[in-house]
Amino acid sequence: MPKLAEKKTTETGCKLCPKFTQTFMMLGKKWNGLIIEVLLEQPTLRFKDIAGAITKCSDRVLCERLKELEDEQIIVRKTYAGSSRVDYALTERGRELAPVMKAVHAWSDKWC
Repeated sequence: MPKLAEKKTTETGCKLCPKFTQTFMMLGKKWNGLIIEVLLEQPTLRFKDIAGAITKCSDRVLCERLKELEDEQIIVRKTYAGSSRVDYALTERGRELAPVMKAVHAWSDKWC
């Protein structure tokens, strides 16, 4: 992952791991978790399919988030020569988030 945050000390004196902080900043960004979840359910999707699954996210923001996740190497954008078709899929790095998402589901089923 690009750029690691500096190790920060909280008010209690605890130090937050830069990698942990960076991961939560990426996963915690609005819509990113839902995009990852949708792509875990359907391995390859077009933009319109992702937008249809996450209806409250504007197209502009969805484009931004997809680009950010591509920059983080969580998803890959595939284009086709001679066509306007574009597909999105999780990379290996992105697919390895499956147990994390499963744990979030279990937690939310219990507490939400």
